[in-house]
Amino acid sequence: MSSKYKDELGLIVMDNIKEFGESVDKHLMKKRNTTESFIIPKEEIRFSSGDGKVMLKDSTREKDLYIISDVGNNGMVYKMAGYTNHMSPDDHFQDIKRVISADGGEAARLSVFMPLLYASRQHKRHAGESLDCPLALQELERLNVKEIITCDAHDPRVENALSTSTSFDSFYVTNELVRSFIINEDFDPDKIIIISPDTGAVERAIYNAGYFNSDVGMFYKRRDYSRMENGKNPIVAHDYLGTDLLGMTVIITDDMISSGGSMIDTAKNVKQRGATKVIMITTFAMFVEGLEEFDKAYENGIFDAAYSTNLTYVDQEVNKRPWYHQVDCSGFAADIIDTLNSGNSTANLKNGKQKVMEMLDKKKKGEL
Repeated sequence: MSSKYKDELGLIVMDNIKEFGESVDKHLMKKRNTTESFIIPKEEIRFSSGDGKVMLKDSTREKDLYIISDVGNNGMVYKMAGYTNHMSPDDHFQDIKRVISADGGEAARLSVFMPLLYASRQHKRHAGESLDCPLALQELERLNVKEIITCDAHDPRVENALSTSTSFDSFYVTNELVRSFIINEDFDPDKIIIISPDTGAVERAIYNAGYFNSDVGMFYKRRDYSRMENGKNPIVAHDYLGTDLLGMTVIITDDMISSGGSMIDTAKNVKQRGATKVIMITTFAMFVEGLEEFDKAYENGIFDAAYSTNLTYVDQEVNKRPWYHQVDCSGFAADIIDTLNSGNSTANLKNGKQKVMEMLDKKKKGEL
C-alpha cells in the first residue's frame, strides 16, 4: 500500500445499491491501477419473521471502510409471514447499522456513504413532530462512524446535529448534470433562465445560474394551511417572481422529484408564459406516484426533458421513457472516496465549474 493512502481501502456495497457500488469499485481499481476489487463480500439475511442480519465474509481489520447504501431503494422486497414487503428507508438504515455491528470495531476508520441522506426531508421539527435525520446522524456518530457522506442534502445544516468527532460532507453533482444537459440539448446559451419551483430551492438555482451567467426566477407555493392532504398542506397556487420567459429555455432545478406535482405545475406555468423549452434537472428522481402524469405532460408539450442521476433507485420503466436522461455519478463517487482515503482536500470536488463552463463556451461557438 502506497504511503499516500491513510489506510487500506475497503468497500461494503449494500444490496440496495449493488450496480452503482460495483461501478464505483471499477473506477477505483482503474484509478489505482489494480485488478483487485476493494469490495468486501457480505450477505444480507432476512428471516421470515422480518428480523435481519448481516454477515461479513472477509476481514475488515485495519481498513478504511466505506459502507455505500441507497436508503431510497423501494424496489427491494422480502418475505414476512408469507407476505411480500417492500423495503423502506428504515429497513435500509437498520442494515447499515448491522454492517457496523458485524465489523465489531475491527476497521481502522468507518465511513457511511448515503447518496440520498436518510430521513433528509424530516431534518427539522415543529412542536409535536419527530426529528428523524439529526437523530439518525447522531446514532451513526455514537457507533463510531467518522465520516458521513451524502449528495445534495435537502438541508446541509443538518450537520449541526453532529459533534466534531464525525465529519459530514454533502456534495453537489451539478457538474455531471449540467454537462449532460449541454451535450444532449439544442439550446441558445444566451437565452437560459434557471427557475426554482419554490423558495427552498432558490440557493440551488442561483448556484446553477452561475454556469450560464443567467437570470434566476422563483415560484412561491401558496398553501392551504387550514387542511392536510397526505400529511402536508395542499398547494393552492404557484406565484411567479422573475423576468419575462418568452422565447427562453427554462431549467427547473430542485434536489428531488418525489411525486413530481410541483415540477409539472411549474413547467405548465412557464410554458404558459412563453418558454420555448422546459428542462427539469434534479439530483434524485423518485416518481413515487408513478409516471402517468409525466408521460401526459411530455405528450402535451409541457416539458421537453428531465435529467437526474443514478444516486438513488428508479424503476427500469423510467429509463425507457424518451424524456428521461439518467446521469451516471459513479465516477464522481469514486473520486470522493479516493480523495478522502488519500487524506486530501475535497475542495475541488465541491467546485469544479470551470471545465463545464468551458464546454458551454464551446457550445456558444458551435464547436460542440
